Amino acid sequence: MDVKGVLGMISFDGEWITITKTPVGSRPAPVRIRAADVTGTRLKPGSHLFHGYVQFLLPGASAAGEKAGVMHGGRPPYEDPHSLSIPRKSNDAAEKLVAAIEQARG
Repeated sequence: MDVKGVLGMISFDGEWITITKTPVGSRPAPVRIRAADVTGTRLKPGSHLFHGYVQFLLPGASAAGEKAGVMHGGRPPYEDPHSLSIPRKSNDAAEKLVAAIEQARG
């Protein structure tokens, strides 16, 4: 199951979550997280004006807060390895991904 985000992608194979961000000028550096290690998920759907995001909460790691301002639109910073911004057209896929991860966690 894949979700195309803004400058990246989230994949879930039933056990592992892979967040691959594609920065400009360098190779993608994927972050792998076991679904069983996730303590919570945050999903903010994208709108016509702003992108949304998917964020995974892990034990011992503090969740990156939302940045304020017109350019950020209430999303975690790009540098946060456990989140990815999503466009409005990916809202349905992101909801299905979060539901599948929540089911795998239980």
